[in-house]
Amino acid sequence: NYFLQKMSKILWKPRSVRSTNIHKFINYVNKAKGTTFVSYDELYEWSINYAADFWSSIWSFSKIIYSKDYVEVVNDIKKMPGAKWFRGSRLNFSENLLRYKDDQIAIQFKGENLSVRSLTYKELYQEVEVLASAFKKNGLKKGDRVVGFLPNIPETIIAMLATASIGAIWSSCSPDFGIKGVLDRFKQIKPKLLISANGYHYNGKVFDLTNKLNGILDNLPSIEEVVIVPFIDDISKASIKKETCYYDDFIDRKDFDSLVFEQLPFDHPLYIMYSSGTTGLPKSIVHSAGGTLIQHLKELMLHVDLDRKDSIFYFTTCGWMMWNWLVSSLAVGSTIVLYDGSPFYPNSSSLWKLAEDLNITVFGTSAKFIAACQEAEVKPKQNQNLNKMRAILSTGSPLVEENYDYIYNDVKNDVMLSSISGGTDLISCFALGNPMLPVYRGEIQCRGLGMAVESYDINGKFHFNQKGELVCKIAFPSMPIYFWNDENGQKYYQAYFSTYPEIWHHGDYILINNHGGIIIYGRSDATLNPGGVRIGTAEIYRVVDNFSEVSDSLVVGQEWGEDERIILFIKLAPNKTLNDKLINKIKSTIKKSCSPRHVPAKILMIDDIPYTISGKKVEIAVKKIIKGEKVKNKDALANPQSLELYRDIKELQN
Repeated sequence: NYFLQKMSKILWKPRSVRSTNIHKFINYVNKAKGTTFVSYDELYEWSINYAADFWSSIWSFSKIIYSKDYVEVVNDIKKMPGAKWFRGSRLNFSENLLRYKDDQIAIQFKGENLSVRSLTYKELYQEVEVLASAFKKNGLKKGDRVVGFLPNIPETIIAMLATASIGAIWSSCSPDFGIKGVLDRFKQIKPKLLISANGYHYNGKVFDLTNKLNGILDNLPSIEEVVIVPFIDDISKASIKKETCYYDDFIDRKDFDSLVFEQLPFDHPLYIMYSSGTTGLPKSIVHSAGGTLIQHLKELMLHVDLDRKDSIFYFTTCGWMMWNWLVSSLAVGSTIVLYDGSPFYPNSSSLWKLAEDLNITVFGTSAKFIAACQEAEVKPKQNQNLNKMRAILSTGSPLVEENYDYIYNDVKNDVMLSSISGGTDLISCFALGNPMLPVYRGEIQCRGLGMAVESYDINGKFHFNQKGELVCKIAFPSMPIYFWNDENGQKYYQAYFSTYPEIWHHGDYILINNHGGIIIYGRSDATLNPGGVRIGTAEIYRVVDNFSEVSDSLVVGQEWGEDERIILFIKLAPNKTLNDKLINKIKSTIKKSCSPRHVPAKILMIDDIPYTISGKKVEIAVKKIIKGEKVKNKDALANPQSLELYRDIKELQN
């Protein structure tokens, strides 16, 4: 296979494995369990074949704070959904994230045109204490829902930690969501308290949230209290219809109760997350405090190799699960860096400059951001000092081979590039980085510990080096505990278990190769099927993204006769034209790099490519539109107007 040969090039090797947390964990397990593991493969096989032993080792190795120990790790590892984890234990999520109360920096925040604001662990603890006290005085109790409509600012983290400290449930949307998008999510969960900013900055502009807030509050009768963070100075509170309270008036810094962490069962609800909702009402996915905590500690400590010396950044909004994942780094005692605004403001080097200024060691972003930097010819290696940076994380969509080349050629040559993949559904990863293993061009390094991931062919069988459906064969602690308003669990079952009973079916199309590396070919519901041959959309993007004439692209299948044909939409780079010469060049390169089956029947020019707010291409909605169907829910899109460009295209009629 041309692809596998081309991609098996090693781009980075770990220098010193012995100093890593994962190496320490192997020694810890060998000592505790009498095993003799040396390699990651041995550890991984044990983690899925002896999952209860593995997860209990993570519990003790990561020093989870609890008031009551568990009586059983898991009741039935094969029970999906419904496996019960760490039965009998009592803990609090916030207590684990606020375990340090010292003068080390916990949070550094940078907004557009704002100077850096820092909070120590001690100050963070005090801020949470004051807000939790105010929450309780206003009648907030265990199980109530608190929602945030906030930019990526320290107050968002403080509000979440205060919420979780009393056993209430946190849910958030970023302020770039439209009114309907917010209501589609928050109305389902009937929140009691809303905490919102009055506005935010993006790309040098100020956005006033007053009108959105009025629209949301008019249609959210469950809200009893509205707290406003005056993030933008000159926006008047008077224009908000409903009675609200400024953050500093809501809390009382002189008279507050000391922080008491409510001790709760392992599976007590912590977060309500939402599916993207591009094909209907978003699913409200409920995640447990214990499951989220232990899974994030495993990933951050072992797969990212995070410790107190690190400064970790992720470019994300509060509407994406990477925010939740980043915030859990507080449990490790690292410094977390928050940024709010456009990643390219005031210029395309802004985030790399931020990394230099704040000595960021772990830099997280999206594949889309890396591709945009490559296209803009940003060269941090020449212009920034990134000596402290040891890892770059990427997620949101598959990272193509050329993006790997860009990172090592133009960003930094000695860096662990970890493409990571999982989802909101598991608030974590199925596949991710590994400080013990080399980085191969175009590959995710490994399957996550304790995650029994395979790729199933049409007969439900797994083979290495063969594309198939991503499945997970055993339960894991961060599976959703349930969906909100899903009394009999029908929606939950339907979402993951209707294809293969008692096996998690994720909806990604993947390949696992002989050395355990993973290649993701896109969403399986967007998989192309010309002549009955399954093709992942990412296979075509990998080729097309290499053309300097192409700024962006979208590929979909169109039903045609008794078959399906491939349609490739391309957004041209400035001052480029789509002519027969370019069309033929693209087609012949796809044919040579992939196969004749991959060649699009039509290549059409388009002015814009639709993306979700979290940066994923929206293939399914476009497929529906060109079929003449309606797309119900456009509020999850960053640029919903772009969908209209795909309606009634003449060239698709013949």
